[in-house]
Amino acid sequence: MNILLIGCGKMGGAMLRQWAKHKSNQFTVADPAATDLPEGVTHVTQASDVPSAAFDVVLVAIKPQMIAKVLPDYSHALKPGGCFVSIAAGCSVATLSGIVGDAAIARVMPNLAAMVGLGVSGLYANAACTATQTTEVRDFIGQTGTCIVVSSEDEIDRITAVSGSGPGYIFEIMRSYVQAATSLGFDAETARTLVFDTITGTVEAARQSGLPLDELRNSVTSKNGTTQAGLEELMRDGQLDALLQNTVSAAYARAQALK
Repeated sequence: MNILLIGCGKMGGAMLRQWAKHKSNQFTVADPAATDLPEGVTHVTQASDVPSAAFDVVLVAIKPQMIAKVLPDYSHALKPGGCFVSIAAGCSVATLSGIVGDAAIARVMPNLAAMVGLGVSGLYANAACTATQTTEVRDFIGQTGTCIVVSSEDEIDRITAVSGSGPGYIFEIMRSYVQAATSLGFDAETARTLVFDTITGTVEAARQSGLPLDELRNSVTSKNGTTQAGLEELMRDGQLDALLQNTVSAAYARAQALK
C-alpha cells in the first residue's frame, strides 16, 4: 500500500521505524519537523507537496487538538476507496467524520512498545470500511506487534485504559520495584537488572506455559516460604486488585471524557 503519514512524532516515528523494516508498504511523511527518517521514506513539509488521490491510507499521527486544523489540507491525498487511519488518542470517529466526511475511517490505539515491535494496538473500523480495508490496516499495524480488531469504539477506550496507558503503569511499578531492591542494599544497576530480567522472564514463562496465572503463582509459592511471605503483604486486604481496578477505571473514564 501507499501510505501518507501525517505527523512523525514519538509514536508515529516509532511505528514508522518498524514498518520500514518490513518494506511491504511505501511511506510518505508529511511533517515539517521530521528528521532521521528511515531509508526509502519520502518526506514532504507541506500539504501542497502531496499529490491528489495518491494514497491508499492517510494515517493521522498528530496531536488531537491539531487535527481539525491540519487534516483538511491533506484529505485530497486519499484515493477513492481509500481509508483514513488515526492513532490520535481521544479523537473519536465522529470527530474525524466531521472533518473528512462520509469516509472509511479506522481508529487505532497503539502503545509505546510498538517502538521495539512488541506493541499492543486496538483497531476499530467504521461501517464504511470494507473487510479488505480492515484486514489491510490490521496487517500493517500488526507489523509493530499485536493488533486486536474490536467491534465498538467503546472497546478502544477500554483498550486505552489497559494497554494504551499500560506502559505508564508498568514503568511506575518497575520504578517502585527497583527502589525496593535498592533498599535491600543492591546498587542501582544491579537492582535494575534483577527487576527487569525477573519481569521479562516471568512474562515469557507465563506466555509459553499457557496456564492460568493463579496456578503459575501457586506453583512458585511454597507453604510458609519467602514467596508466600511477600505475597501476603502484596495481596493484603485485596489492596493490589483494588488499586489496579481503580487505575484502569480512572483511565477508561478519562478516555471517554476526551471524546
